[in-house]
Amino acid sequence: MNVVYLRPYFEDPTCDIQKSRLQAYDANQTIVEEHPSSKNRIGLQQALADLQPGDTLIVSHLYVLADSTRHLIELLEQLASKEAFLISVQERIDTHLPLSHSFLEITQHLVQLQSDVVSMTTREGLTKAKEQGKQTGRPRKADKNVKRAVEMYQSKQYSLSEIREQTGISKSTLYRYLES
Repeated sequence: MNVVYLRPYFEDPTCDIQKSRLQAYDANQTIVEEHPSSKNRIGLQQALADLQPGDTLIVSHLYVLADSTRHLIELLEQLASKEAFLISVQERIDTHLPLSHSFLEITQHLVQLQSDVVSMTTREGLTKAKEQGKQTGRPRKADKNVKRAVEMYQSKQYSLSEIREQTGISKSTLYRYLES
């Protein structure tokens, strides 16, 4: 039996991208997680509980399945204990086959998984902060300090270090404002 597992995430909240990637696989069962959270993944727990020896769990990419390398290892151990298999389309991983990737490729996949976890979490957090009206990014310098720094620079009576000491405006910030 082929079990397709889908989980919404920031860039694919409706799982449409995942569905299109997995169309080529003949799924006997499709499980769609109701939420993107890494906690309380009832769909994943159900999929793992229902797997029988010889079944295959299919995901579009590792980030959908696991939230960290430790979590991935735990899931792979559960699959192995059930004598089930995993296919991850993006990484071209198919545990039916003998090891076809080099150690370097495997390591690159694990690093990419960690990068995806950090990236998705960051983007989701920034989006939520913006929705709540919070300012994101580095705080802007006070306009009067910037104006004073520009005036000091244009008077040609002050060095860059003196401008920075008196206004708190760095050289790069000063040049950025001078360009605009």
